[in-house]
Amino acid sequence: MNFLEERILKDGVVKEGNVLKVDSFLNHQLDVELFDKMGEEFARRFEGKEINKILTIEASGIGIAVAVARHFNNCPVVFAKKTRSINLDGDMYMAEVESFTHKNINNVIVSKKFLSSDDKLLIIDDFLANGCALQGLIQIAMEAGAEVEGIGIAIEKGFQVGGRTIRNLGYQLESLAIIDGMDATTGTVTFRPQ
Repeated sequence: MNFLEERILKDGVVKEGNVLKVDSFLNHQLDVELFDKMGEEFARRFEGKEINKILTIEASGIGIAVAVARHFNNCPVVFAKKTRSINLDGDMYMAEVESFTHKNINNVIVSKKFLSSDDKLLIIDDFLANGCALQGLIQIAMEAGAEVEGIGIAIEKGFQVGGRTIRNLGYQLESLAIIDGMDATTGTVTFRPQ
């Protein structure tokens, strides 16, 4: 069992509807020391890859991506925004993304000035369920002509289709914790051996 799995067992809360609440350390209150360990582990798993930029999606992926970037020569982090603001100008890459957690569809956008064919990307996110967010980020990377060197996920719900879908597309997908099952009645979480 790795450090993230241990933390999930200690502080995660299983809720009805295959929801794992990890807001006390991962996506509301952030444990910076844990994030640094995650960055270190992703650096180990993607060693030798020529990564020059981290791509994520707002909001929960940002903190993890910043911690990961420290382990990749402090490369820039670009995050796809879920809403257009007056600060966004110029041409945009856009993809439609359905959120498992929020049960809605967002058009996520990245300014074209921050992604190009020179970029070798590591995509980072907190959760992988159905894979819609990742597919949107991959679509944006492809439109930019950037190369996706790898994908790092904190927690993958292995009993949902996202991980299999992304791996079948040929990407190196590394998840720090893969959950094979959750039971809200007992509060138990079963991890896939890695």
